[in-house]
Amino acid sequence: NLACAFALISSLTLSRIDKCVSVKVLPAAGAPDLPAVAVQPAYMAALGMQTQLSLRSPAGCISPSINSQKGAKQLLLRATRQLTPSLHHVRQQRRSCCAQAAGPLKVMIMGAPAAGKGTQCEKIVEEHSLVHISVGDLLRAEVAAGTAAGARAKEYMNNGQLVPNEVVVDMVKNRLAQPDAVEKGWLLDGYPRSGEQAEAIEQASIRPDLFLLINVPDELLVERVVGRRSDPETGAIYHLKFRPPPEEVVHRLVQRSDDTEEMVVNRLQTYHSNVDSVLGYYQDILVEIDGTKNMESVYDDITTALNKYVGEKFAATEEAATA
Repeated sequence: NLACAFALISSLTLSRIDKCVSVKVLPAAGAPDLPAVAVQPAYMAALGMQTQLSLRSPAGCISPSINSQKGAKQLLLRATRQLTPSLHHVRQQRRSCCAQAAGPLKVMIMGAPAAGKGTQCEKIVEEHSLVHISVGDLLRAEVAAGTAAGARAKEYMNNGQLVPNEVVVDMVKNRLAQPDAVEKGWLLDGYPRSGEQAEAIEQASIRPDLFLLINVPDELLVERVVGRRSDPETGAIYHLKFRPPPEEVVHRLVQRSDDTEEMVVNRLQTYHSNVDSVLGYYQDILVEIDGTKNMESVYDDITTALNKYVGEKFAATEEAATA
């Protein structure tokens, strides 16, 4: 009786491949056919995506009379070995097809200093192939390239003044209009930072599909920043509590001048004085992320939010097309 094995494989399929695999157990020659365990959402079938996994015993067959517990264990282990190498490929294929049907994804992400936004941006860009746009990097690139907007920005920067919103908005708008951002979608990192900036980009018709906010309590943010140390010889970043350095390098580690509690508290005050006014523009598309979890869990929550949006948009697109 393989009912137990089927149940285990079905459960494995659901959790490991996000419901994208059809599993069929092949019986011994001359034995009656055994039912397949098919796990495939309707929208995947509509896209023609299907992955089939066939399991055989080492002897080339699986006997219908195999002991259920022993057989279930063998099948589960074999399924794990076969499913794991294709996991990333299946997810990427599914995400690519759904994203193409739903259109390019547009995301803004915001978080306080030391909330872990930079790490999550790297993961989002790598996994979802979005164009990463940081206003700080954009300003430096425009100035270095000697563009008209860069020349205007340089004048303010050289005088120690903030670059006006209209100059920054022009840069952002021009960058988002470039072919790679139009085709792939974009991740706008840490901008807007104030209500005035949010209003300016709204007026320029720049609006994301989702606005991600990484939340971390101030006391934890202060602890994260104050404990940071860097190795001037290797460039490695450590933390006295969360990522302790090897004993042999401790003597040469340095602390950034702005990684003091006083400086962090001032930066957090500036952040909190502006965040509510920014969020007021994006309440209908706001997704709050718990940034106190480990990096992998935070990214899992972000991916869940992004995939949910893409899935809902795809479903709406399919419904409109068949109406």
